[in-house]
Amino acid sequence: MGVKRHFRVWRGDQAGGDLADFQVEVNEGEVVLDVIHRLQATQTPDLAVRWNCKAGKCGSCSMEINGKPQLGCMTRMSTFDEHETITVTPIRTFPVIRDLVTDVSFNYVRAREQPAFAPPAGLAPGEYRMQQVDVERSQEFRKCIECFLCQNTCHVIRDHEDNKRAFAGPRLFIRAAELDMHPLDARTDRKEFAQAYQGMGYCNITKCCTEVCPEHIKITDNAIIPMKERVVDRRYDPIVQLGRRIFRRDQLDDRAAEADVSGGTGVAAGVGAGVGGRVPAGGAASAAGTQAEVSTNWHHTAPPAPQGPAVRDDGRVNVSELLLDRSGAASPFGDDQEFPLPPDQLSYQHPTPPDEG
Repeated sequence: MGVKRHFRVWRGDQAGGDLADFQVEVNEGEVVLDVIHRLQATQTPDLAVRWNCKAGKCGSCSMEINGKPQLGCMTRMSTFDEHETITVTPIRTFPVIRDLVTDVSFNYVRAREQPAFAPPAGLAPGEYRMQQVDVERSQEFRKCIECFLCQNTCHVIRDHEDNKRAFAGPRLFIRAAELDMHPLDARTDRKEFAQAYQGMGYCNITKCCTEVCPEHIKITDNAIIPMKERVVDRRYDPIVQLGRRIFRRDQLDDRAAEADVSGGTGVAAGVGAGVGGRVPAGGAASAAGTQAEVSTNWHHTAPPAPQGPAVRDDGRVNVSELLLDRSGAASPFGDDQEFPLPPDQLSYQHPTPPDEG
């Protein structure tokens, strides 16, 4: 025979909602998801909740229980006091679809922007060979079940909706670290991509993501901090920094000469506006107006059409965060990061979806 417990469950949709009170029977050994299913069966059959495996391996039943992001199937009722009220709400960072179900498509959009594994030249599938120590370095990150609790608890996007355009989140950072540590990955720009296009500089290492991870992945210590250290090493090494300053001065001189040839417009021939971290005169007001028209729930709308990287005539690509279509502070790692890469190795486009039908 079970005991009656007081539950408060959020009911509502995009238009709004509120907490509803329930007295529900709880039996020994049950988890929060069991109680939610009993509510569906006995009191509120239209209660919406996302779930699948009920074993802590699919990551579907993410919710906030008494304010803490957790998996409903892994939170035992025995962890609460006998007379404690259990409050269940949807994860806060993402838009509500209905009741406890949220729209987490933001994470999949950002995942499609992540450059995939680049196989080494001259090796066919089945010919890859790795040392066990290299396998173990990134094996921890492969345990991710994509519950997105780390994304939900990260204050960079939890408290600042407008940061979603510039910040990919901890889930994508561990993917970037995994590929950067992969000994057979042929790409060499993982660190620069994470810093410039995924907003790694916004993370201030509070370790919130690590605390809520149900797979106990040390996201901050083993993924984000090593990636930050590698970026800082390239940006702030005294010798490298001196070389960058000399190289940048020459580059600025060349750019000024090209501007004079093109009629004093300030934009080199063949280069789009804003390349090199410069905004054309009069463009600030129009950019601000465009930004004001963008909805904060931008991920509800269809994603923009794929665009190729702005490659200059000299084969260089600007990866400055200042070129993102959002307002915000400059990256703490610098606002003029550039790196030379052959244009044919750069592909920051969404993959083409397979034909349906």
